[in-house]
Amino acid sequence: MLKAYKYRIYPNHEQEVQIAKTFGCCRFVYNQTLAYRKDAYEKEGKSVSKTDCNNYCNRELKKEYEWLKEMDKFALTNAIYYMDSTYQKFFKEHAGYPKFKSKHDSHKSYTTNFTNGNIVVDFEKGKVKLPKLKEVKAKIHREFSGQIKSATVSQVPSGKYYVSILVETEHEEIPHTKQKIGLDLGMKDLCITSNGKKYESPKTIKKYEKKLAKLQRKLAHKEKRSRNYYKQRKKIALCYEKITNIRKDYLHKISHEMISENQVIVSENLQIKNMVKNHRLAKSITDMSWHELTRQLEYKAKWNGRKYIKTDTFYASSQICSACGYQNADTKDLSVRKWICPKCGAEHDRGWRLCCHIA
Repeated sequence: MLKAYKYRIYPNHEQEVQIAKTFGCCRFVYNQTLAYRKDAYEKEGKSVSKTDCNNYCNRELKKEYEWLKEMDKFALTNAIYYMDSTYQKFFKEHAGYPKFKSKHDSHKSYTTNFTNGNIVVDFEKGKVKLPKLKEVKAKIHREFSGQIKSATVSQVPSGKYYVSILVETEHEEIPHTKQKIGLDLGMKDLCITSNGKKYESPKTIKKYEKKLAKLQRKLAHKEKRSRNYYKQRKKIALCYEKITNIRKDYLHKISHEMISENQVIVSENLQIKNMVKNHRLAKSITDMSWHELTRQLEYKAKWNGRKYIKTDTFYASSQICSACGYQNADTKDLSVRKWICPKCGAEHDRGWRLCCHIA
């Protein structure tokens, strides 16, 4: 099993410069090979593979731009392969056409591969050895055992550096259980289970929106690209980072509890992209992070031999009585939170009854 272990790293000034150069070179190679591929198709009608793009980088780009030779070769190759994967998605999954990367993009990262012991994590000294960087100080908060496959170095908008170590290791499954559960993902509460338990929404954005508004107002009064402008941007990035960390921590606790207690978990397959088009609900839906919760449940279920099922999007679960099967069309109105079945008289709470029917 492949698992990633993410650690915060504290590079010195020289290492920061090298990381910044690698980010820039990976972006440059990505853009150059994408342009090469695009021109070959538009001018000659020729399809170019990722191997051709890699050869173009090694034989022509490195000859013309000699500073590319100073960079980690695996980082450049992985940038080309990432470009290829986004290019293939355009045809296979009808995703958007690959865009050229900008130096102003807040997401900065590169991936290097393990070979001949070039990536080492020293748990005792609290250091990580990486190609071209040598030993970097790191906060090793958990250990692992297994074969290292690759390492991804990243920098978040707040300026912090992280390294994610991909390891081939064994995972001990949580003891199996006979319990099963249905989930209703909601707006008032994050989710309601078929046994009646409600998980409250942390409403993290709502708690911090006044602080964010104040920080954004201050940024608006700063001169663009001045030193104070970038200082204020960093404060905003730290605030958003805190919101993300609080939300993810809460969701990890919930998903771990559900996976530990249940063998089968069933939830709705919500079309979140379509739902956020409603501007009145978009902020609340984003704050709920349903996609992140279902993503965690999905991979944790695979790790621990559980079964995670998503029901059909158009299944009328909120309209059907779980006692007699009668379909009540009046419950299409979202303001109806409780209703009584006109056929059998069973009383239903919208969310709790829905997940009872799913389970």
